[in-house]
This record gives sequence, structure tokens and C-alpha cells, in this order.
Amino acid sequence: MEVSPREKAERVRRMFAEIAPRYDLLNRLLSFGADLRWRRRAVVLALEKNPGRILDLATGTGDLALMLKRKAPTAQVVGADFALPMLEIARRKARAQGLAVEFLEADALSLPFPQGSFEAITIAFGFRNFADYRKALFELRRVLAPGGRLVILEFPPPPRGVFGLVYRVYFQRLLPFLGGVISGSFGAYRYLPESVEAFPPPEALKGMMEEAGFKVRYELLTFGVAAIHVGDLEA
Repeated sequence: MEVSPREKAERVRRMFAEIAPRYDLLNRLLSFGADLRWRRRAVVLALEKNPGRILDLATGTGDLALMLKRKAPTAQVVGADFALPMLEIARRKARAQGLAVEFLEADALSLPFPQGSFEAITIAFGFRNFADYRKALFELRRVLAPGGRLVILEFPPPPRGVFGLVYRVYFQRLLPFLGGVISGSFGAYRYLPESVEAFPPPEALKGMMEEAGFKVRYELLTFGVAAIHVGDLEA
């Protein structure tokens, strides 16, 4: 059955609110710690142009926003998400680490920022959950300053070959079970592989970003399990 963009957004919001308390633990366990390595790579790419104002969208519990602030202490870093329980955890983590990051509630399709507000925007494992990819990209372009950079870290559809077959078994069968047991939300961890299978392949996402006005390159990580797309605007 076809799900409307509004229904998808509300479903995603409820799921992430539900799993917020154990979200960080599950990220580490279910990726065998690889998600931290992937995030560090995204930080390096996001900071290449020394941005002074950075938005981490779909920030979740704030991992990437806090990494950005540690690496760029003089930059203004804002983390935005539409799941309040996630943001509450992010704020607690920022206070505990003594990092001045502003966390606020926002909808990726209608951001509460003026045009050209940020010099870099990062999204880690959140773009896939947006209700309308093309609309989101044009909204991101709006709030990105000329010469700015967009970095999207995401799970593409599983790779082909023997590794891809093994990965599919883990991702589609074992991960939903383990995630459901630990988080108490089997639905959320069934949604994860479903959403990855439905996500555009790296070359298709590159095309979408180019249509929105970005100059794009991407790299595959860990045998294609994850991908980072880098989109630059003309200065």
C-alpha cells in the first residue's frame, strides 16, 4: 500500500522517539562500531572548507554534531531533528561534554532558517527517512550559502556479490531481530532494511543532488555498506 509523505514522516517520527533511549547503543552494536568510523570520515569532508556555520540535520542524539564541534571548536554548530526525545538526549550529551551546540526541533522539508544560513550541512543516516528527497535537497540548497557543502552519509541498497548476499542475510534477518530485542521496537528495525532497499542507489542520489544544483562526488565505505555524497555549491 502506498504511504503518503505525511504518513511516512509521522511513522518515522514515532519510531525514532520510541527507540531514542537505546539508539546509541544499537548503532554501535549493530554496525560493530563502524558507524563511528564512517561519521569521522563525514566530519573530515564537511570541514575541508573550514565552515564557520554548520547544520547537522536529522541529528538524532547528536553524535555527528558533537564530533563537528570538537573538531571545529570556533564554528557555530546547530543540530536539528524532528524527534524531541532524540534532541533531549543530544542536549544532555552536549552538557556532559561541555560543548556549545544548539539543538532544535525542525522539519527537513521546511527549515526555520533564512536563505544562506550555513556554510556546511551534514546528514548522517537521516536523509533516507525524509518524506520527499527532491524537496529536501532544494530546501538544503536554500539554507546553504554560496560555495557551501552538503555531506550525506547513508546506507545505499546492499551491494551485489558474495559479500552482498551475506550482508543481506544479516541486514534483513538478524539485525531486525537483535534491534527489536534490545530496543523493544521490532517495527523500527524492520523498517531499517525496508527503507534501505527502497533508497536510491549512489549514482541515482548523485543525479538528484545535481538536479538541485550541487556539484557531486561520492565514495563507498566498507565494501559499499555505506556511502558518503559530497555536494558543493558554486561560490
